[in-house]
Amino acid sequence: MSIKMVKLDKQTIQDLTRLCRIDCTEEEQESLLKDLEKILKHIEQLENINTDNVPVCNHILEGMANVMREDRVGEVLNREVFLANAPSHVGGMIRVPPVIKG
Repeated sequence: MSIKMVKLDKQTIQDLTRLCRIDCTEEEQESLLKDLEKILKHIEQLENINTDNVPVCNHILEGMANVMREDRVGEVLNREVFLANAPSHVGGMIRVPPVIKG
């Protein structure tokens, strides 16, 4: 199957940025145009690859399963030994950097 590649130009990029509601500077539009042209050239190269004898691969994960192991209780570290390995702790708990800043 052959796909007709779209010819990109500056107007196409301006239309795309308007439709996507993305503000781009002139330099960013030029860079985007070059990058998209490279992507399309790569796709054109992929189209030329002979895949006649390549089997269809619709379900690549078929037949695969998660490898599960049984949970086992192991040796538990003493709290003081555990906290001695932590870079910072307070009140018997490890201090971590804030995740949500207010």
